[in-house]
Amino acid sequence: QVQLVESGGGLVQPGGSLRLSCTASGNILIISDMGWFRQAPGKQRELVATITRGGSTNYADSVKGRFTISRDNAKNTVYLQMNSLKPKDTAVYYCYVKGLTKQYSTFDSWGQGTQVTVSS
Repeated sequence: QVQLVESGGGLVQPGGSLRLSCTASGNILIISDMGWFRQAPGKQRELVATITRGGSTNYADSVKGRFTISRDNAKNTVYLQMNSLKPKDTAVYYCYVKGLTKQYSTFDSWGQGTQVTVSS
């Protein structure tokens, strides 16, 4: 079993910054892909950014140039630095992790979600 613990959400004014963190623990041999998704009220969950073990990144067009995803493989942790936040960034942000267990089975797990609210 793999557990994900997220932190860093909160209330911020437009133009402000937040940094989200997500740490994976449990039955993990190796983590391949990590990422962040978000879901606003009344909308479907959407991809924000992903990062491979080697550091290749992918971003939604709506966050390019404002958000930066990074990871620390030694700590099984992924980060999302969010700058120049806008009210439309308001959503619950979910961490996503994919990898192999110690038994060489694939897994993918989701965090519990952390609320980000951008408002004056």
